[in-house]
Amino acid sequence: METTRFLVGQFLLATPGIGDPRFERAVIALCSHDEEGAVGIGLGEVIPGLGLHALLDQLEIEPGDAPDAPVHLGGPMETRRGFVLHSRDWGGQDTMDVAGRWALSGTTDVLRAIAEGKGPTRWTIALGYAGWGAGQLEGELVRPGWLNVEGAADLIYATPAAERWSAGLAAAGVDPRLLVGG
Repeated sequence: METTRFLVGQFLLATPGIGDPRFERAVIALCSHDEEGAVGIGLGEVIPGLGLHALLDQLEIEPGDAPDAPVHLGGPMETRRGFVLHSRDWGGQDTMDVAGRWALSGTTDVLRAIAEGKGPTRWTIALGYAGWGAGQLEGELVRPGWLNVEGAADLIYATPAAERWSAGLAAAGVDPRLLVGG
């Protein structure tokens, strides 16, 4: 396991050899990885028709001046559960630091803070997550399908979801036209 702990705070990009349509062109911010498994938040796809204001309305939180940002499909697991990847300048009751690069929160206190203008300066919201059981991610990483790239914050906050996969590959020096299925 020690050889893969460096992946926390980095991105996993699905390559054509992934073999699972749920992860086609996926961009996953890896947030935790230990002997019990791994958890990441998908950032490569937004949920059509769902923005922050609609989500806040469902939670009966007044949006205030918060922009109506898109909500991402965080992964195939627990798609009704929300997560916020955000800058480290804010912390709440369950905020987890991710390798000193960004933070992850999963309770409504971060959404309330964003709506009140008192939250993190940079944030991205997702429903669901990608998860791997003990040893599962290590097994997947030795087969074709995943490429890990440096965890630059701009990929989360400044790059539109539709461009993240290509931008992540470009940051790693990989031309997507040269990728082939496994």
